[in-house]
Amino acid sequence: MENGKLQRGTDPMECIANPEMRVAFEPGAAKDNAALMKVLYDGPMMDFYARFLDGEVLHFDFTWFRAVSPGGSTPPHTDAVYMNRGTDALYTSWTPIGDVPQKLGGLMVLEGSHKHQKLRENYSRMDVDTVCENRRDANSKRVSAMGKARTGGWLSQNPVKLRDALGGRWLTSEFRAGDLLMFSIFTVHASIDNQTDRIRLSSDSRYQRASEAVDERWIGDKPYAHSERAKRGVIC
Repeated sequence: MENGKLQRGTDPMECIANPEMRVAFEPGAAKDNAALMKVLYDGPMMDFYARFLDGEVLHFDFTWFRAVSPGGSTPPHTDAVYMNRGTDALYTSWTPIGDVPQKLGGLMVLEGSHKHQKLRENYSRMDVDTVCENRRDANSKRVSAMGKARTGGWLSQNPVKLRDALGGRWLTSEFRAGDLLMFSIFTVHASIDNQTDRIRLSSDSRYQRASEAVDERWIGDKPYAHSERAKRGVIC
């Protein structure tokens, strides 16, 4: 990694974090990264999804690359609120880059949450890019239609209370290079605090049947993601 994000004088392969800088989301690290593209979009990964989905597979062109500094974690959420403008049969591959012991802050999923009908019909039908045409913040920007409590799209800021409310267990593992965690866009998941001095590397990639509707925010040579172009106005 560049720009001083690693501790000076340490082995880059150890990914020791510069304590004076924080990083989390580094999609630029996936750009022109032939080795990563081969892992995610060629060979065994695509063969697996072709069998799993029983047909030709399409993957999003946008790749989420994570480089997570020591410290706090990503709150619980489902992927649906970020990418639900296409098919519901959309799946995430969370791929650890190198070994990810529990203290390094891997992912955890909430057992059985993908079957929770109320979540599927309410929260997971929301869209982080839907904004209120008739409401503005102090800077005259349209506010999210998801409401202040769900800034960022989070389902909750408290994994323990959420587990108690929805049932099930938070499940995780010690991950090793070559492992894969796959789940649907309706699965509630979160990351664990990074309790080490290292940066945790991982990627998220998305797959669906090529014949089904696709969320236009994440495809093409230059996906526009959550930019202003993605915003949809509603009256709140």
